[in-house]
Amino acid sequence: MVPREPVRIDTTKASIARVYDAFLNGKDNYEIDREVLRRVQQVAPEAAQLAFDNREFLIRATRFIALQTGIRQYLDCGSGLPTAENTHQVAQRIRPDSTVVYVDNDPVVLAHGRALLEENDRTHFIAEDIFEPEQVLANETVQRNLDFSEPIALFQMGTIHHYDGARSPADIMATYVDALPPGSIVGISHFFDPETTEYSPLARRMEDVFLHSPMGTGLFRTRPVIEGMFVGLEMIEPGVALCAEWWPDGPRLKPLDEVQYCIVGGLGIKR
Repeated sequence: MVPREPVRIDTTKASIARVYDAFLNGKDNYEIDREVLRRVQQVAPEAAQLAFDNREFLIRATRFIALQTGIRQYLDCGSGLPTAENTHQVAQRIRPDSTVVYVDNDPVVLAHGRALLEENDRTHFIAEDIFEPEQVLANETVQRNLDFSEPIALFQMGTIHHYDGARSPADIMATYVDALPPGSIVGISHFFDPETTEYSPLARRMEDVFLHSPMGTGLFRTRPVIEGMFVGLEMIEPGVALCAEWWPDGPRLKPLDEVQYCIVGGLGIKR
């Protein structure tokens, strides 16, 4: 067996995956990543709630798909560092025959992800750029383990707001959607500018901090732009909604923090 090349980690630049890990009180992060968290907390003390709302939305969306549809295949783009409740754990607890392929190209995720996520022969991990859908879809592991004649759940949870390239997010998602068979479901969560006098200034302040931090990414896009990423899909109720209010697990007993109005998510189905 050819030995793997040692993972080279640049600790002078914040990593998206490690910053999220810091937001979630994880241990796989460095001082440069925690600096981003502290900067955001200066303008939004409850900023870490963004990461928790994103993770909880992923969990509820996966549970919904496993319980309410026949889908047993998942392509999770931008898996991030493993936490206690990953897509494969949620899906396979309900449908043990579910297959999950995770995609990420962060060196730290590569170092930890394969060992922690490839827990069984139905859980896989590939190193690709999630904003290059042609490469992801053509990947041998994807083609070998996902049946594109049957519905697939494709996730871009907390990912596209870190993309600021020349290609539009809607075009990236259209390429993914075109490759999916009918009955497939696409899940997206995204930093959100509500365009209200109450919460828009907070969204823009957080965006400014993210963009001028050692991480350098984190766009708070508006509802029309985010809805435009669900290209050609029929939205599942309630459509694009606050992550905290997308089919919560029970009645709300406490008011939302301000930052919770600044992240949304939704699921769309391909007919």
